[in-house]
Amino acid sequence: MNKYLERYSSSWSEDSIRFINTPGKTAKSIYFYLQEVGYFKTRPPYFTERENLNSFLIVFTLSGEGQLTYKDQSYTVKKGQCFFINCMEYHHYEVTGDSTWEFLWLHFNGGNALGYFEEFSRNGFKIIQINQPQLFEDTLYQLIDIHQNKSATTDIVTSQCIHTLLTELIVQNTTGNLPSLLLPGYIKAVMKYIDLHFSEDLTLDFLAEYQNINKFHLSHEFKKYTGLTLKEYIITARLSHAKDLLKYTEKTVQEISEQCGIYHTSHFINLFKAREGCTPYVYRKEWKS
Repeated sequence: MNKYLERYSSSWSEDSIRFINTPGKTAKSIYFYLQEVGYFKTRPPYFTERENLNSFLIVFTLSGEGQLTYKDQSYTVKKGQCFFINCMEYHHYEVTGDSTWEFLWLHFNGGNALGYFEEFSRNGFKIIQINQPQLFEDTLYQLIDIHQNKSATTDIVTSQCIHTLLTELIVQNTTGNLPSLLLPGYIKAVMKYIDLHFSEDLTLDFLAEYQNINKFHLSHEFKKYTGLTLKEYIITARLSHAKDLLKYTEKTVQEISEQCGIYHTSHFINLFKAREGCTPYVYRKEWKS
């Protein structure tokens, strides 16, 4: 078992807040749960160094500047920026220069925290510039408030707040820090065309010609904005329609496969099972039962 490491300098202001929570059994088994939350206004020589802590950490900078070392890389963290890390990995963060670094922070776990972190970092770790800083700040302050004034709904509201933060981080990381609603027109047009014509023989060449755009650029930008390759988006559209037919019609699996644009039934069954965890037959049986 790897040895737990923690060292820090408590150089923070008197009005800083640090709240430690002991989650109940239900919270730990069902929800995202809070371990610690707080607001720090730090000054030199503030730092924290840690490793092998079973926790995930979100730090959001309100003012000033900090320095993060994580996965053998060094990052500068400025106002409006956030980092999200797995505290099992070695990390070190500190105030930079002679000024102050003011930030909100959250240690949490539970739910599928590891899965969310892996999704966040699947294209590599990066510092995130938050597009909606007021939402982020308000949500973190809400977590402080509800744990200073606990009620019967504290656990579920805490989980909801953490989910809001994680969703914002993953959306921004997936879209390259661009607002998710600001999809280029040609990406929207291609998505709409696929949604309406998924049963047809759709190729990258055809879709690029449809929008009069370079196919390599389309492929790259589609993955950047949607998080899916064009091929995966087409498969998803086909399988979504297949699930609807399995639920609400008596068509055979072969008929459904062909109606969705997949003309080899065995290939359709393999695609369906790989993504749904069961065959189309089992999916229909479980839904109707």
